[in-house]
Amino acid sequence: MDNRPAPGTRLMFEWRKWDGSPHWVQDSVYLGSDEWGEWFGQQIGWRSARPGAEFVCRQPNVTLVPASGDWAFTHNADPHPVAVYIDLAWDVRWHDDGVPRGIDMDLDVVRRTDERGTWIDDRDEWDDHRERYGYPREIVEHLDATATDLERRVRDREAPFSDDVTGPWLERLAALATPGDDPAARA
Repeated sequence: MDNRPAPGTRLMFEWRKWDGSPHWVQDSVYLGSDEWGEWFGQQIGWRSARPGAEFVCRQPNVTLVPASGDWAFTHNADPHPVAVYIDLAWDVRWHDDGVPRGIDMDLDVVRRTDERGTWIDDRDEWDDHRERYGYPREIVEHLDATATDLERRVRDREAPFSDDVTGPWLERLAALATPGDDPAARA
């Protein structure tokens, strides 16, 4: 069953932890899909919140979710200091209620625009949570290998982790912005 809305539809992208507890909820817009997967966007001023934390987007960003559903790649527009942030995930997909939802698996791949470069982040949280939540061994092995592969691909700026791929999606997001839109009123 295809529960995707029309491109340009505002929605909330939901993340959970392995045990089902709530994690991030991101104010987003569905942008469409291409050969790489499903694309979402966030405008300046839109919110992302989780229990105990909240932030407001300082620059627009686009997020790609591949058909595999085992990661979500966010590209932040310049001049954001974090150009790439990939959440290693599980079962990220459209659910029967028409909401995009996934399980955040704690491991991330980051590329900053400064001297810190590209690395796999939150290994300590990954180690703690895989014990606490009892992640299955085959999922741990798969996501460890996926993180290593993604780190290399991001460092090499392979598609889809390149401006050639993300640029048109950022342009599509910008075209959807409406003058006078008050994202704070939606919070």
